[in-house]
Amino acid sequence: MSLSILLSYILLGFTLAAPIGPVNSARLDKGIKNGFWHAWIVGVGSMIADGVFMLMVYLGMVHFLEVFIIQVFLWLFGAFILIYSGVESIFSANSLALADSRGRDSLFKCFLTGFIMSITSPLSILFWLGIYGSVLAKTAQVNGTESLLVYSSMIFLGLMLWDLVVAGLTTGFRKFLSLNSLRGISILSGLTLIGFGLYFGYQGITALL
Repeated sequence: MSLSILLSYILLGFTLAAPIGPVNSARLDKGIKNGFWHAWIVGVGSMIADGVFMLMVYLGMVHFLEVFIIQVFLWLFGAFILIYSGVESIFSANSLALADSRGRDSLFKCFLTGFIMSITSPLSILFWLGIYGSVLAKTAQVNGTESLLVYSSMIFLGLMLWDLVVAGLTTGFRKFLSLNSLRGISILSGLTLIGFGLYFGYQGITALL
């Protein structure tokens, strides 16, 4: 088990977490409003949800997620959470201040935001079933099943590194942004979340019909 292979799996986890989606939008929003720890804890909630999906794939429990009613529930509940979070982000934009605003959102609320957004996101589920499932199959084929847990841990470490990078970036950006810029980013983040929510809702309703 070479260092270069381990690093490649860490890089895989890092790049898997990077695409802009609901959770990254929420991270940016919470971090720019409240600072490092709020952005970081959103990511922690998301990572725990990712860990649940990874465990389900690892244990072969993916058939549970193929049940029709489960899929519809995730689409619709995910839509509700995203639209609610987006509307909240837009309406709270006017109350932003350049003064230190840590504590406006509790850390527990930020943690729940990240966890619920990820655990109810069909995009996350499809992502982990497709990407992580294929990674497991390839790893087992090339290196044997005894290495699966180590490589899975490296992927998770990559997710953790991404969370730290985003939290650090939002804190850094916050110092150089004007009040109007903060409000603009908050509104844009809210609109992004609403957009994802509408998409989820459309998929859920379409599935029902």
